[in-house]
Amino acid sequence: MSNQSSAQGYLPDPRNENVLVYVNGDLVPRHEASISVFDSGFVLGDGIWEGLRLKNGRILQLEAHLDRLFEGATSIALDIGRSREELKQALNETLKANDMHDGVHIRLMISRGLKSTPNQDPRFVIGKATLIIVAEFKTPRPESKQKGLILFTSTFRTSGPDVFDLRLNSHSRLNLIQALIQAINAGADEAVMLDPRGFVASCNSTNLFIVRGREIWTSTGQFSFKGLTQRAVIDSWQAQGETAKEKDFTLAECYSADEMFVTGTLGGVTPVVKMDGRVIGVGAPGPVTASVSAAYHDWLMQREQDT
Repeated sequence: MSNQSSAQGYLPDPRNENVLVYVNGDLVPRHEASISVFDSGFVLGDGIWEGLRLKNGRILQLEAHLDRLFEGATSIALDIGRSREELKQALNETLKANDMHDGVHIRLMISRGLKSTPNQDPRFVIGKATLIIVAEFKTPRPESKQKGLILFTSTFRTSGPDVFDLRLNSHSRLNLIQALIQAINAGADEAVMLDPRGFVASCNSTNLFIVRGREIWTSTGQFSFKGLTQRAVIDSWQAQGETAKEKDFTLAECYSADEMFVTGTLGGVTPVVKMDGRVIGVGAPGPVTASVSAAYHDWLMQREQDT
């Protein structure tokens, strides 16, 4: 399977072969970075994570990412064992050790920690939570924005918070992975997932927006993850005096949309040109999507300068 047209695709960078990975306070070469087979994250996917982006020497939306991380940890009774400042210090140590200043994607991962035996019960954890930071040089593939993505609606649906709360950035992502595999096998780049009621929820790793006129619509988030890039796109578009709605909408409304795009930490705003074999709009990245992307970039840069 190739990642060349993936919503998470990026250009190869030989520098990544030599990056140092943060493993519980130690910085080790990537090919030596490891955890125990008894770690909660490996045993059951019992952990949380954040994907962050370094641009011009700043980690974008860092406080918002840490807010979400600690909220997720609280929701599953996971004691991170480090303060916000200690996590920031670990991030900065990792970036400094790798001489990283721009064009970097960071995966901050925390599991419940080492267990005395591989089972579900969190009372078998011994020691504190495992902290891993993987920082890599990643430039999104330019063809994704130039040509646009192709989406496919999966039969795998998102879940409600009583089944699996997608607001929680959990290591367990199996239903989303299954949806993506289905989309890949259908010749698409990313999977669209419906909620239990049949409305559009999100894609498997990004948030979906449709454009109708100059309005942009995205889901309410009742049955999907609430992306920080999604939120920034909404806020930045509204700051331009434009209309952004968080609402229920259907596949029929997607097929008849003027334009479509997805949002995510790595790619920012990425246009969509085809869905379920149907051409969206004129079948090319559209002018409103370009304006949304510009507004998002300007808004984000201004906020980072003000902090």
